[in-house]
Amino acid sequence: MNRGRGRPRKSGPPPRQSARLYVRLAPERIALFRFLLEAHDNLALFSVADKRQGVLQLRFSPDQGGEVRAFLRRVQEETGVELLLDPGAA
Repeated sequence: MNRGRGRPRKSGPPPRQSARLYVRLAPERIALFRFLLEAHDNLALFSVADKRQGVLQLRFSPDQGGEVRAFLRRVQEETGVELLLDPGAA
């Protein structure tokens, strides 16, 4: 029995690839950034593209792009993170 939840939605096919952003922050703040990202249910994964410059590549599901950008705005004051490149922006 379906109790007021409506009809189950059919989801579309899974994305073929992850979305990505490149951000920069002070290298000594990378650990803090990782902690904050993990506290947000691992919203994205990141890898360090340039440790001396503090450049990170964030990878995430394309349908969570708005959430990732909102997260970056929220933690900007604490971490000093800045968006460098958004390949998905038109």
